[in-house]
Amino acid sequence: MKEALKNKLATLPKSPGCYLMKDKEGTIIYVGKAINLKNRVNSYFIGVHDYKTTKLVMNIADFDYIVTDSEKEALILEYNLIKEHDPRYNIIFKDDKSYPYILLSDDIIPYCKSIRISKKTKYKGKIFGPYPDIGAANNTVDLINKLFLTRKCKTLGKELCLYYHLKACKGYCVYPYDEKECLKIKSDIENFLKGDNSQIIKSLKEKMEEAIAKLEFEKAADYRDLINDIEYVTANRQSVQMSSKESFDVFAYYVEDGYLSIVGLFIRNGRLLFKDLHIANLYGDPKEEFISYLYQFYASHLAPKLLVLDKDLDHTILSESLNIDVHFFNRGFKYQMLKKAKENAKINLIQKKDIIKKDDNYYELIASEFKRVLGFSPRRIELFDNSHIGGTLTCAAMVVYEDLRPNKKEYRLYRLDDSFDDLKSMREVIYRRYFRVLSNDLKRPDLIIVDGGENQIKIAKEVLQSLGMKIKLLGLGKNDKHNTAYLMDENYAIIDIDVKSNFFLFLSSMQDEVHRFAITYNRKLRKKKTFASIFDEVEGIGKKRKTALLRKFKSYSAIKDADLKELCEVVPEGVAIKLKEALKRKED
Repeated sequence: MKEALKNKLATLPKSPGCYLMKDKEGTIIYVGKAINLKNRVNSYFIGVHDYKTTKLVMNIADFDYIVTDSEKEALILEYNLIKEHDPRYNIIFKDDKSYPYILLSDDIIPYCKSIRISKKTKYKGKIFGPYPDIGAANNTVDLINKLFLTRKCKTLGKELCLYYHLKACKGYCVYPYDEKECLKIKSDIENFLKGDNSQIIKSLKEKMEEAIAKLEFEKAADYRDLINDIEYVTANRQSVQMSSKESFDVFAYYVEDGYLSIVGLFIRNGRLLFKDLHIANLYGDPKEEFISYLYQFYASHLAPKLLVLDKDLDHTILSESLNIDVHFFNRGFKYQMLKKAKENAKINLIQKKDIIKKDDNYYELIASEFKRVLGFSPRRIELFDNSHIGGTLTCAAMVVYEDLRPNKKEYRLYRLDDSFDDLKSMREVIYRRYFRVLSNDLKRPDLIIVDGGENQIKIAKEVLQSLGMKIKLLGLGKNDKHNTAYLMDENYAIIDIDVKSNFFLFLSSMQDEVHRFAITYNRKLRKKKTFASIFDEVEGIGKKRKTALLRKFKSYSAIKDADLKELCEVVPEGVAIKLKEALKRKED
Protein backbone atom coordinates (compact mmCIF):
# COMPACT_ATOMS: atom_id res chain seq x y z
CA MET A 1 0.00 0.00 0.00
CA LYS A 2 1.25 3.49 -0.87
CA GLU A 3 2.47 5.64 2.05
CA ALA A 4 0.06 8.46 1.16
CA LEU A 5 -2.90 6.05 1.33
CA LYS A 6 -1.70 4.69 4.70
CA ASN A 7 -1.49 8.20 6.12
CA LYS A 8 -4.97 9.04 4.85
CA LEU A 9 -6.41 5.87 6.42
CA ALA A 10 -4.82 6.77 9.75
CA THR A 11 -6.53 10.17 9.85
CA LEU A 12 -10.07 8.91 9.14
CA PRO A 13 -12.67 10.02 11.74
CA LYS A 14 -14.78 7.54 13.71
CA SER A 15 -17.94 9.32 12.56
CA PRO A 16 -20.80 8.11 10.35
CA GLY A 17 -20.59 9.05 6.70
CA CYS A 18 -19.91 7.95 3.14
CA TYR A 19 -16.66 6.95 1.46
CA LEU A 20 -15.85 7.14 -2.26
CA MET A 21 -13.22 4.74 -3.61
CA LYS A 22 -11.29 5.94 -6.70
CA ASP A 23 -9.11 4.25 -9.29
CA LYS A 24 -5.79 5.61 -10.64
CA GLU A 25 -7.67 7.84 -13.15
CA GLY A 26 -9.62 9.44 -10.30
CA THR A 27 -12.89 7.78 -11.33
CA ILE A 28 -15.21 6.87 -8.46
CA ILE A 29 -15.57 3.08 -8.62
CA TYR A 30 -17.38 2.35 -5.33
CA VAL A 31 -19.49 4.28 -2.82
CA GLY A 32 -20.33 2.98 0.64
CA LYS A 33 -21.76 4.20 3.93
CA ALA A 34 -20.54 3.50 7.45
CA ILE A 35 -21.46 4.12 11.10
CA ASN A 36 -17.71 4.37 11.77
CA LEU A 37 -15.73 5.57 8.73
CA LYS A 38 -12.32 4.73 10.21
CA ASN A 39 -13.18 1.09 10.96
CA ARG A 40 -15.12 0.46 7.76
CA VAL A 41 -12.65 1.95 5.25
CA ASN A 42 -9.63 0.38 6.98
CA SER A 43 -11.33 -3.04 6.83
CA TYR A 44 -10.85 -3.08 3.04
CA PHE A 45 -7.06 -3.03 3.45
CA ILE A 46 -6.79 -5.46 6.39
CA GLY A 47 -7.07 -9.25 6.33
CA VAL A 48 -8.11 -11.64 3.58
CA HIS A 49 -11.10 -10.99 1.29
CA ASP A 50 -12.91 -13.04 -1.31
CA TYR A 51 -12.03 -12.73 -5.00
CA LYS A 52 -14.60 -10.00 -5.77
CA THR A 53 -13.60 -7.68 -2.88
CA THR A 54 -9.91 -8.30 -3.59
CA LYS A 55 -10.53 -7.23 -7.19
CA LEU A 56 -12.14 -4.00 -5.96
CA VAL A 57 -9.31 -3.26 -3.49
CA MET A 58 -6.65 -3.82 -6.20
CA ASN A 59 -8.27 -1.02 -8.21
CA ILE A 60 -8.42 1.49 -5.32
CA ALA A 61 -5.75 4.18 -5.73
CA ASP A 62 -7.36 6.84 -3.52
CA PHE A 63 -10.54 7.63 -1.61
CA ASP A 64 -12.60 10.56 -0.35
CA TYR A 65 -15.10 10.67 2.47
CA ILE A 66 -18.01 12.83 3.64
CA VAL A 67 -18.95 12.96 7.34
CA THR A 68 -22.66 12.97 8.23
CA ASP A 69 -24.54 13.49 11.49
CA SER A 70 -26.21 10.06 11.45
CA GLU A 71 -26.37 6.71 9.67
CA LYS A 72 -29.73 7.74 8.22
CA GLU A 73 -28.08 10.79 6.61
CA ALA A 74 -25.28 8.53 5.33
CA LEU A 75 -27.80 6.18 3.68
CA ILE A 76 -29.54 9.05 1.88
CA LEU A 77 -26.20 10.55 0.83
CA GLU A 78 -24.98 7.15 -0.40
CA TYR A 79 -28.08 6.85 -2.62
CA ASN A 80 -27.48 10.30 -4.14
CA LEU A 81 -23.78 9.63 -4.72
CA ILE A 82 -24.49 6.29 -6.39
CA LYS A 83 -27.09 7.93 -8.61
CA GLU A 84 -24.70 10.75 -9.54
CA HIS A 85 -21.50 8.76 -10.13
CA ASP A 86 -22.84 5.34 -11.22
CA PRO A 87 -19.86 3.52 -9.65
CA ARG A 88 -18.69 0.36 -11.40
CA TYR A 89 -18.70 -1.90 -8.33
CA ASN A 90 -21.93 -0.81 -6.63
CA ILE A 91 -25.16 -2.75 -6.80
CA ILE A 92 -27.44 -0.34 -8.64
CA PHE A 93 -31.16 -0.67 -8.98
CA LYS A 94 -31.97 0.64 -12.47
CA ASP A 95 -34.76 3.24 -12.48
CA ASP A 96 -36.12 1.96 -15.79
CA LYS A 97 -37.39 -1.21 -14.14
CA SER A 98 -40.73 0.24 -13.07
CA TYR A 99 -43.69 -2.05 -12.48
CA PRO A 100 -47.09 -1.46 -14.07
CA TYR A 101 -50.24 -0.83 -12.05
CA ILE A 102 -53.93 -0.52 -12.95
CA LEU A 103 -55.55 2.86 -12.35
CA LEU A 104 -59.28 3.08 -11.64
CA SER A 105 -59.90 6.78 -12.31
CA ASP A 106 -61.67 9.19 -9.98
CA ASP A 107 -64.16 10.09 -12.73
CA ILE A 108 -67.83 9.28 -12.11
CA ILE A 109 -67.86 7.29 -15.36
CA PRO A 110 -65.87 4.07 -14.71
CA TYR A 111 -62.55 4.03 -16.59
CA CYS A 112 -59.49 1.76 -16.17
CA LYS A 113 -56.04 1.83 -17.70
CA SER A 114 -52.61 0.31 -17.08
CA ILE A 115 -49.88 2.75 -16.05
CA ARG A 116 -46.28 2.65 -14.88
CA ILE A 117 -45.86 4.38 -11.55
CA SER A 118 -42.93 5.81 -9.66
CA LYS A 119 -42.93 8.18 -6.71
CA LYS A 120 -42.99 11.11 -9.14
CA THR A 121 -46.05 9.88 -11.09
CA LYS A 122 -49.15 12.02 -10.75
CA TYR A 123 -52.49 10.26 -11.01
CA LYS A 124 -56.10 10.68 -9.92
CA GLY A 125 -57.84 7.54 -8.75
CA LYS A 126 -57.11 4.25 -7.01
CA ILE A 127 -54.21 2.06 -8.07
CA PHE A 128 -53.95 -1.73 -7.95
CA GLY A 129 -50.79 -3.76 -8.31
CA PRO A 130 -47.92 -3.93 -8.94
CA TYR A 131 -48.14 -6.37 -11.85
CA PRO A 132 -45.11 -8.39 -13.03
CA ASP A 133 -45.20 -6.94 -16.55
CA ILE A 134 -47.25 -4.64 -18.77
CA GLY A 135 -48.80 -7.63 -20.56
CA ALA A 136 -50.37 -8.92 -17.34
CA ALA A 137 -51.74 -5.46 -16.53
CA ASN A 138 -53.11 -4.96 -20.06
CA ASN A 139 -54.75 -8.41 -20.05
CA THR A 140 -56.51 -7.53 -16.81
CA VAL A 141 -57.69 -4.17 -18.18
CA ASP A 142 -58.96 -5.91 -21.32
CA LEU A 143 -60.89 -8.37 -19.18
CA ILE A 144 -62.40 -5.55 -17.08
CA ASN A 145 -63.52 -3.85 -20.30
CA LYS A 146 -65.24 -7.08 -21.38
CA LEU A 147 -66.93 -7.69 -18.03
CA PHE A 148 -68.09 -4.19 -17.14
CA LEU A 149 -69.75 -1.35 -19.05
CA THR A 150 -66.74 0.93 -18.67
CA ARG A 151 -65.77 3.95 -20.71
CA LYS A 152 -63.25 2.59 -23.22
CA CYS A 153 -62.17 5.91 -24.82
CA LYS A 154 -59.57 8.11 -23.10
CA THR A 155 -61.75 11.16 -23.64
CA LEU A 156 -65.48 11.40 -24.27
CA GLY A 157 -66.33 12.09 -27.90
CA LYS A 158 -69.40 13.69 -29.39
CA GLU A 159 -70.61 10.66 -31.32
CA LEU A 160 -71.36 7.05 -30.45
CA CYS A 161 -68.43 4.76 -31.22
CA LEU A 162 -68.15 1.08 -32.11
CA TYR A 163 -68.04 0.01 -28.44
CA TYR A 164 -71.63 1.22 -27.97
CA HIS A 165 -72.85 -0.70 -31.01
CA LEU A 166 -71.07 -3.82 -29.71
CA LYS A 167 -72.95 -3.31 -26.39
CA ALA A 168 -69.62 -2.92 -24.57
CA CYS A 169 -70.34 0.67 -23.45
CA LYS A 170 -73.45 2.59 -22.35
CA GLY A 171 -72.74 5.48 -24.72
CA TYR A 172 -71.63 7.84 -21.93
CA CYS A 173 -70.54 10.41 -24.53
CA VAL A 174 -74.12 10.92 -25.83
CA TYR A 175 -76.71 9.49 -23.43
CA PRO A 176 -77.34 10.57 -19.81
CA TYR A 177 -76.04 8.15 -17.20
CA ASP A 178 -77.06 7.20 -13.66
CA GLU A 179 -74.34 8.19 -11.18
CA LYS A 180 -75.41 5.49 -8.69
CA GLU A 181 -75.11 2.83 -11.38
CA CYS A 182 -71.65 4.15 -12.33
CA LEU A 183 -70.53 4.00 -8.70
CA LYS A 184 -71.82 0.42 -8.47
CA ILE A 185 -69.79 -0.57 -11.55
CA LYS A 186 -66.70 1.08 -10.04
CA SER A 187 -67.26 -0.78 -6.78
CA ASP A 188 -67.55 -4.09 -8.68
CA ILE A 189 -64.32 -3.34 -10.58
CA GLU A 190 -62.54 -2.49 -7.33
CA ASN A 191 -63.65 -5.77 -5.74
CA PHE A 192 -62.54 -7.66 -8.84
CA LEU A 193 -59.08 -6.03 -8.75
CA LYS A 194 -58.79 -6.93 -5.07
CA GLY A 195 -59.35 -10.58 -6.00
CA ASP A 196 -63.02 -11.04 -5.20
CA ASN A 197 -64.33 -12.57 -8.44
CA SER A 198 -66.66 -15.22 -6.97
CA GLN A 199 -69.86 -13.21 -7.55
CA ILE A 200 -68.90 -12.38 -11.13
CA ILE A 201 -68.16 -16.02 -11.97
CA LYS A 202 -71.39 -17.13 -10.28
CA SER A 203 -73.40 -14.58 -12.30
CA LEU A 204 -71.70 -15.59 -15.58
CA LYS A 205 -72.34 -19.28 -14.93
CA GLU A 206 -76.03 -18.56 -14.30
CA LYS A 207 -76.22 -16.58 -17.56
CA MET A 208 -74.44 -19.41 -19.40
CA GLU A 209 -76.93 -21.97 -18.10
CA GLU A 210 -79.85 -19.75 -19.13
CA ALA A 211 -78.42 -19.36 -22.62
CA ILE A 212 -77.96 -23.13 -22.95
CA ALA A 213 -81.56 -23.68 -21.81
CA LYS A 214 -82.73 -21.31 -24.57
CA LEU A 215 -80.46 -23.09 -27.11
CA GLU A 216 -78.44 -19.85 -27.51
CA PHE A 217 -75.16 -21.76 -27.76
CA GLU A 218 -73.12 -18.89 -29.23
CA LYS A 219 -74.04 -16.64 -26.32
CA ALA A 220 -73.31 -19.47 -23.87
CA ALA A 221 -69.87 -19.91 -25.44
CA ASP A 222 -69.18 -16.19 -24.91
CA TYR A 223 -70.00 -16.54 -21.20
CA ARG A 224 -67.83 -19.66 -20.98
CA ASP A 225 -64.91 -17.77 -22.59
CA LEU A 226 -65.31 -14.92 -20.11
CA ILE A 227 -65.19 -17.37 -17.18
CA ASN A 228 -62.04 -18.95 -18.65
CA ASP A 229 -60.50 -15.49 -19.13
CA ILE A 230 -61.14 -14.60 -15.48
CA GLU A 231 -59.61 -17.85 -14.26
CA TYR A 232 -56.60 -17.43 -16.58
CA VAL A 233 -55.89 -13.80 -15.64
CA THR A 234 -56.31 -14.34 -11.90
CA ALA A 235 -54.70 -17.80 -11.59
CA ASN A 236 -51.11 -16.58 -11.43
CA ARG A 237 -52.01 -13.84 -8.97
CA GLN A 238 -53.49 -16.16 -6.33
CA SER A 239 -50.74 -18.73 -5.81
CA VAL A 240 -50.81 -17.89 -2.09
CA GLN A 241 -53.85 -16.51 -0.31
CA MET A 242 -54.52 -15.77 3.33
CA SER A 243 -57.78 -15.18 5.16
CA SER A 244 -56.95 -11.57 6.13
CA LYS A 245 -56.66 -8.89 3.45
CA GLU A 246 -53.28 -7.43 4.45
CA SER A 247 -50.85 -5.75 2.06
CA PHE A 248 -47.09 -5.80 2.61
CA ASP A 249 -43.72 -6.48 0.94
CA VAL A 250 -41.12 -9.05 1.96
CA PHE A 251 -37.44 -8.92 1.00
CA ALA A 252 -34.65 -11.38 1.75
CA TYR A 253 -31.17 -12.16 0.43
CA TYR A 254 -28.70 -15.01 0.06
CA VAL A 255 -24.91 -14.87 -0.46
CA GLU A 256 -22.64 -17.45 -2.09
CA ASP A 257 -19.31 -17.36 -3.99
CA GLY A 258 -19.20 -13.56 -4.19
CA TYR A 259 -22.76 -13.17 -5.48
CA LEU A 260 -25.73 -11.55 -3.76
CA SER A 261 -29.23 -12.80 -4.61
CA ILE A 262 -32.19 -10.63 -3.57
CA VAL A 263 -35.86 -11.63 -3.72
CA GLY A 264 -38.87 -9.43 -3.04
CA LEU A 265 -42.43 -10.73 -2.62
CA PHE A 266 -45.37 -8.38 -3.09
CA ILE A 267 -48.54 -9.26 -1.16
CA ARG A 268 -51.68 -7.20 -1.79
CA ASN A 269 -55.04 -7.83 -0.11
CA GLY A 270 -53.82 -11.19 1.16
CA ARG A 271 -52.57 -12.39 -2.25
CA LEU A 272 -49.01 -12.95 -3.38
CA LEU A 273 -48.91 -11.07 -6.67
CA PHE A 274 -45.39 -11.92 -7.88
CA LYS A 275 -41.73 -11.91 -6.94
CA ASP A 276 -38.85 -9.64 -7.91
CA LEU A 277 -35.45 -11.30 -8.52
CA HIS A 278 -32.04 -9.63 -8.58
CA ILE A 279 -28.54 -11.15 -8.64
CA ALA A 280 -25.38 -9.04 -8.51
CA ASN A 281 -21.66 -9.30 -7.88
CA LEU A 282 -20.91 -8.62 -4.22
CA TYR A 283 -17.99 -6.31 -3.41
CA GLY A 284 -18.95 -5.04 0.04
CA ASP A 285 -20.71 -6.16 3.20
CA PRO A 286 -23.87 -8.10 2.21
CA LYS A 287 -26.12 -6.44 4.83
CA GLU A 288 -25.00 -2.96 3.78
CA GLU A 289 -25.44 -3.77 0.09
CA PHE A 290 -28.91 -5.19 0.77
CA ILE A 291 -30.01 -2.11 2.75
CA SER A 292 -28.61 0.11 -0.02
CA TYR A 293 -30.58 -1.86 -2.64
CA LEU A 294 -33.83 -1.53 -0.65
CA TYR A 295 -33.36 2.21 -0.25
CA GLN A 296 -32.77 2.59 -4.00
CA PHE A 297 -35.82 0.42 -4.74
CA TYR A 298 -38.26 2.36 -2.54
CA ALA A 299 -36.77 5.74 -3.39
CA SER A 300 -38.14 5.27 -6.92
CA HIS A 301 -41.16 2.99 -6.34
CA LEU A 302 -44.36 3.10 -4.33
CA ALA A 303 -43.87 1.65 -0.87
CA PRO A 304 -46.38 -0.40 1.13
CA LYS A 305 -47.30 0.47 4.68
CA LEU A 306 -45.40 -2.58 5.95
CA LEU A 307 -42.04 -4.10 4.94
CA VAL A 308 -41.09 -7.50 6.40
CA LEU A 309 -37.35 -8.18 6.81
CA ASP A 310 -35.16 -10.60 8.73
CA LYS A 311 -34.38 -9.79 12.38
CA ASP A 312 -30.59 -9.40 11.87
CA LEU A 313 -31.04 -6.26 9.71
CA ASP A 314 -31.20 -2.64 10.85
CA HIS A 315 -34.93 -1.95 10.65
CA THR A 316 -34.74 1.53 12.16
CA ILE A 317 -32.61 3.13 9.44
CA LEU A 318 -34.97 2.02 6.64
CA SER A 319 -38.08 2.80 8.64
CA GLU A 320 -36.90 6.36 9.37
CA SER A 321 -35.40 7.14 5.96
CA LEU A 322 -38.26 5.71 3.85
CA ASN A 323 -41.19 6.27 6.24
CA ILE A 324 -42.16 2.57 6.13
CA ASP A 325 -43.06 0.30 9.04
CA VAL A 326 -40.34 -2.37 9.04
CA HIS A 327 -40.83 -5.50 11.15
CA PHE A 328 -39.72 -9.09 11.70
CA PHE A 329 -42.30 -11.78 12.51
CA ASN A 330 -41.36 -15.16 13.99
CA ARG A 331 -44.66 -16.89 13.27
CA GLY A 332 -47.74 -16.75 11.04
CA PHE A 333 -48.24 -15.90 7.39
CA LYS A 334 -45.69 -13.05 7.31
CA TYR A 335 -43.00 -15.33 8.71
CA GLN A 336 -43.88 -17.98 6.12
CA MET A 337 -43.54 -15.37 3.35
CA LEU A 338 -40.11 -14.34 4.72
CA LYS A 339 -39.01 -18.00 4.67
CA LYS A 340 -40.33 -18.27 1.12
CA ALA A 341 -38.33 -15.20 0.08
CA LYS A 342 -35.15 -16.64 1.64
CA GLU A 343 -35.66 -19.99 -0.07
CA ASN A 344 -36.29 -18.33 -3.43
CA ALA A 345 -33.17 -16.15 -3.06
CA LYS A 346 -31.06 -19.26 -2.43
CA ILE A 347 -32.65 -21.40 -5.16
CA ASN A 348 -32.45 -18.54 -7.66
CA LEU A 349 -28.71 -18.06 -7.06
CA ILE A 350 -27.88 -21.78 -7.12
CA GLN A 351 -29.80 -22.26 -10.39
CA LYS A 352 -28.29 -19.26 -12.15
CA LYS A 353 -24.80 -19.07 -10.66
CA ASP A 354 -23.08 -21.12 -13.37
CA ILE A 355 -24.69 -19.01 -16.11
CA ILE A 356 -23.73 -15.78 -14.32
CA LYS A 357 -20.14 -16.99 -13.83
CA LYS A 358 -19.94 -17.84 -17.51
CA ASP A 359 -21.28 -14.36 -18.38
CA ASP A 360 -18.84 -12.70 -15.97
CA ASN A 361 -15.92 -14.58 -17.54
CA TYR A 362 -17.12 -13.67 -21.04
CA TYR A 363 -17.46 -9.97 -20.26
CA GLU A 364 -14.11 -9.93 -18.45
CA LEU A 365 -12.56 -11.35 -21.63
CA ILE A 366 -14.25 -8.64 -23.77
CA ALA A 367 -13.15 -5.94 -21.29
CA SER A 368 -9.55 -7.18 -21.44
CA GLU A 369 -9.65 -7.06 -25.26
CA PHE A 370 -10.87 -3.47 -25.18
CA LYS A 371 -8.04 -2.70 -22.74
CA ARG A 372 -5.54 -4.26 -25.16
CA VAL A 373 -6.89 -2.19 -28.06
CA LEU A 374 -7.56 1.11 -26.26
CA GLY A 375 -5.42 0.96 -23.15
CA PHE A 376 -8.56 0.99 -20.99
CA SER A 377 -11.88 -0.81 -20.68
CA PRO A 378 -14.74 1.58 -21.57
CA ARG A 379 -17.58 1.83 -19.08
CA ARG A 380 -20.00 3.52 -21.49
CA ILE A 381 -19.99 3.08 -25.28
CA GLU A 382 -22.22 4.95 -27.75
CA LEU A 383 -22.65 3.62 -31.32
CA PHE A 384 -24.18 5.38 -34.32
CA ASP A 385 -25.68 4.26 -37.62
CA ASN A 386 -27.62 5.99 -40.42
CA SER A 387 -30.48 4.58 -42.49
CA HIS A 388 -32.42 5.72 -45.55
CA ILE A 389 -34.34 4.36 -48.56
CA GLY A 390 -33.01 5.64 -51.85
CA GLY A 391 -32.06 8.96 -50.26
CA THR A 392 -35.43 9.43 -48.54
CA LEU A 393 -36.68 8.94 -44.98
CA THR A 394 -33.16 9.57 -43.70
CA CYS A 395 -32.68 8.82 -40.02
CA ALA A 396 -30.02 7.82 -37.53
CA ALA A 397 -29.85 5.76 -34.38
CA MET A 398 -27.66 5.70 -31.30
CA VAL A 399 -27.40 2.70 -28.99
CA VAL A 400 -25.67 2.69 -25.62
CA TYR A 401 -23.70 -0.06 -23.91
CA GLU A 402 -22.90 0.26 -20.22
CA ASP A 403 -20.55 -2.32 -18.69
CA LEU A 404 -20.72 -3.98 -22.13
CA ARG A 405 -24.48 -4.58 -21.82
CA PRO A 406 -27.06 -2.69 -23.90
CA ASN A 407 -28.94 -0.01 -21.95
CA LYS A 408 -32.11 0.40 -24.03
CA LYS A 409 -33.37 3.21 -21.85
CA GLU A 410 -30.55 5.35 -23.27
CA TYR A 411 -31.15 4.54 -26.95
CA ARG A 412 -31.96 7.54 -29.16
CA LEU A 413 -33.40 8.12 -32.67
CA TYR A 414 -32.83 11.08 -34.99
CA ARG A 415 -34.88 12.21 -38.00
CA LEU A 416 -32.55 13.85 -40.55
CA ASP A 417 -32.90 15.96 -43.69
CA ASP A 418 -33.42 13.81 -46.80
CA SER A 419 -30.92 15.96 -48.71
CA PHE A 420 -28.08 14.67 -46.50
CA ASP A 421 -25.66 12.02 -47.70
CA ASP A 422 -24.11 9.56 -45.22
CA LEU A 423 -21.31 11.93 -44.18
CA LYS A 424 -23.60 14.91 -43.68
CA SER A 425 -25.93 12.66 -41.69
CA MET A 426 -23.01 11.55 -39.51
CA ARG A 427 -21.95 15.17 -38.93
CA GLU A 428 -25.51 16.18 -38.02
CA VAL A 429 -26.22 13.37 -35.58
CA ILE A 430 -22.83 13.58 -33.80
CA TYR A 431 -23.25 17.34 -33.39
CA ARG A 432 -26.83 17.07 -32.14
CA ARG A 433 -25.97 14.35 -29.66
CA TYR A 434 -22.89 15.91 -28.08
CA PHE A 435 -24.14 19.49 -28.15
CA ARG A 436 -27.03 18.18 -26.04
CA VAL A 437 -24.62 16.25 -23.79
CA LEU A 438 -22.73 19.52 -23.15
CA SER A 439 -25.86 21.67 -22.79
CA ASN A 440 -27.64 19.34 -20.37
CA ASP A 441 -24.57 17.94 -18.59
CA LEU A 442 -25.46 14.37 -19.60
CA LYS A 443 -23.25 11.32 -19.16
CA ARG A 444 -20.30 11.31 -21.53
CA PRO A 445 -19.25 8.04 -23.14
CA ASP A 446 -15.73 6.67 -22.76
CA LEU A 447 -15.88 5.47 -26.37
CA ILE A 448 -17.80 6.38 -29.54
CA ILE A 449 -18.10 3.83 -32.35
CA VAL A 450 -19.27 5.02 -35.76
CA ASP A 451 -20.52 2.89 -38.62
CA GLY A 452 -17.82 3.20 -41.27
CA GLY A 453 -14.13 3.87 -41.72
CA GLU A 454 -11.81 6.82 -42.25
CA ASN A 455 -14.33 9.34 -43.61
CA GLN A 456 -16.85 8.74 -40.81
CA ILE A 457 -14.16 8.88 -38.10
CA LYS A 458 -12.78 12.10 -39.59
CA ILE A 459 -16.23 13.74 -39.52
CA ALA A 460 -16.84 12.65 -35.91
CA LYS A 461 -13.40 13.97 -34.84
CA GLU A 462 -14.08 17.34 -36.43
CA VAL A 463 -17.42 17.72 -34.66
CA LEU A 464 -16.04 16.69 -31.26
CA GLN A 465 -13.08 19.08 -31.66
CA SER A 466 -15.45 21.94 -32.55
CA LEU A 467 -17.33 21.23 -29.29
CA GLY A 468 -14.10 21.03 -27.29
CA MET A 469 -14.71 17.37 -26.38
CA LYS A 470 -12.08 14.66 -26.32
CA ILE A 471 -13.64 11.19 -26.52
CA LYS A 472 -12.01 8.03 -27.88
CA LEU A 473 -13.25 7.09 -31.37
CA LEU A 474 -13.41 3.83 -33.31
CA GLY A 475 -14.96 2.91 -36.65
CA LEU A 476 -16.55 -0.41 -37.59
CA GLY A 477 -16.27 -0.98 -41.32
CA LYS A 478 -18.25 -3.45 -43.43
CA ASN A 479 -17.42 -5.47 -46.54
CA ASP A 480 -19.42 -5.61 -49.80
CA LYS A 481 -21.74 -8.18 -48.18
CA HIS A 482 -22.59 -5.68 -45.44
CA ASN A 483 -20.89 -7.77 -42.75
CA THR A 484 -18.52 -6.38 -40.12
CA ALA A 485 -15.04 -6.53 -41.69
CA TYR A 486 -12.60 -4.42 -39.66
CA LEU A 487 -12.06 -2.12 -36.68
CA MET A 488 -10.31 1.22 -37.27
CA ASP A 489 -8.81 3.56 -34.67
CA GLU A 490 -9.04 7.34 -34.65
CA ASN A 491 -5.72 7.60 -36.51
CA TYR A 492 -7.25 5.56 -39.37
CA ALA A 493 -5.17 2.45 -38.67
CA ILE A 494 -6.78 -1.00 -38.95
CA ILE A 495 -6.66 -2.80 -35.59
CA ASP A 496 -5.61 -6.42 -35.85
CA ILE A 497 -8.41 -8.67 -34.52
CA ASP A 498 -9.06 -12.34 -35.18
CA VAL A 499 -12.39 -12.42 -37.05
CA LYS A 500 -13.23 -15.72 -35.32
CA SER A 501 -12.61 -14.34 -31.81
CA ASN A 502 -15.30 -13.56 -29.23
CA PHE A 503 -14.19 -9.92 -29.29
CA PHE A 504 -14.82 -9.59 -33.03
CA LEU A 505 -18.19 -11.34 -32.69
CA PHE A 506 -19.08 -8.98 -29.84
CA LEU A 507 -18.25 -5.93 -31.99
CA SER A 508 -20.34 -7.41 -34.81
CA SER A 509 -23.30 -7.88 -32.45
CA MET A 510 -23.01 -4.24 -31.35
CA GLN A 511 -23.02 -3.11 -34.97
CA ASP A 512 -25.99 -5.35 -35.72
CA GLU A 513 -27.88 -3.88 -32.76
CA VAL A 514 -27.48 -0.23 -33.82
CA HIS A 515 -28.32 -1.19 -37.42
CA ARG A 516 -31.45 -3.04 -36.24
CA PHE A 517 -32.56 -0.03 -34.21
CA ALA A 518 -32.03 2.37 -37.14
CA ILE A 519 -33.82 0.09 -39.61
CA THR A 520 -36.79 -0.36 -37.24
CA TYR A 521 -37.21 3.41 -37.07
CA ASN A 522 -36.85 3.70 -40.85
CA ARG A 523 -39.64 1.14 -41.33
CA LYS A 524 -41.90 3.11 -39.01
CA LEU A 525 -41.25 6.24 -41.06
CA ARG A 526 -41.94 4.29 -44.26
CA LYS A 527 -45.22 2.92 -42.90
CA LYS A 528 -46.24 6.38 -41.76
CA LYS A 529 -45.50 7.78 -45.23
CA THR A 530 -47.41 4.93 -46.91
CA PHE A 531 -50.26 5.54 -44.52
CA ALA A 532 -50.35 9.26 -45.36
CA SER A 533 -50.05 8.66 -49.12
CA ILE A 534 -53.10 6.35 -49.11
CA PHE A 535 -55.18 9.05 -47.41
CA ASP A 536 -53.96 11.61 -49.94
CA GLU A 537 -55.15 9.36 -52.80
CA VAL A 538 -58.73 9.29 -51.51
CA GLU A 539 -61.00 12.17 -52.43
CA GLY A 540 -62.96 13.34 -49.41
CA ILE A 541 -60.32 12.60 -46.77
CA GLY A 542 -58.77 15.78 -45.44
CA LYS A 543 -56.89 16.60 -42.28
CA LYS A 544 -59.91 16.24 -39.96
CA ARG A 545 -61.06 12.88 -41.34
CA LYS A 546 -57.47 11.60 -41.39
CA THR A 547 -57.16 12.49 -37.68
CA ALA A 548 -60.55 10.91 -36.92
CA LEU A 549 -59.54 7.64 -38.65
CA LEU A 550 -56.24 7.54 -36.76
CA ARG A 551 -57.95 8.25 -33.45
CA LYS A 552 -60.51 5.53 -34.08
CA PHE A 553 -58.37 2.72 -35.51
CA LYS A 554 -54.91 3.62 -34.12
CA SER A 555 -52.92 1.95 -36.93
CA TYR A 556 -52.72 1.30 -40.68
CA SER A 557 -53.30 -2.43 -40.24
CA ALA A 558 -56.46 -1.78 -38.19
CA ILE A 559 -57.88 0.47 -40.94
CA LYS A 560 -56.92 -2.12 -43.56
CA ASP A 561 -58.74 -4.85 -41.60
CA ALA A 562 -61.83 -2.74 -40.85
CA ASP A 563 -65.01 -3.57 -42.75
CA LEU A 564 -67.12 -1.01 -44.60
CA LYS A 565 -69.59 -0.64 -41.73
CA GLU A 566 -66.81 0.25 -39.28
CA LEU A 567 -65.29 2.80 -41.68
CA CYS A 568 -68.73 4.36 -42.18
CA GLU A 569 -68.79 5.22 -38.48
CA VAL A 570 -66.02 7.73 -39.18
CA VAL A 571 -66.44 8.82 -42.82
CA PRO A 572 -69.37 8.90 -45.30
CA GLU A 573 -70.14 5.65 -47.13
CA GLY A 574 -68.87 6.95 -50.51
CA VAL A 575 -65.53 7.97 -48.97
CA ALA A 576 -65.30 4.65 -47.11
CA ILE A 577 -65.77 2.73 -50.39
CA LYS A 578 -63.00 4.78 -52.07
CA LEU A 579 -60.70 4.17 -49.09
CA LYS A 580 -61.29 0.40 -49.26
CA GLU A 581 -60.51 0.48 -52.98
CA ALA A 582 -57.27 2.44 -52.38
CA LEU A 583 -56.20 -0.02 -49.69
CA LYS A 584 -56.87 -2.96 -52.01
CA ARG A 585 -54.83 -1.33 -54.81
CA LYS A 586 -51.95 -0.89 -52.38
CA GLU A 587 -52.04 -4.59 -51.47
CA ASP A 588 -52.20 -5.65 -55.13
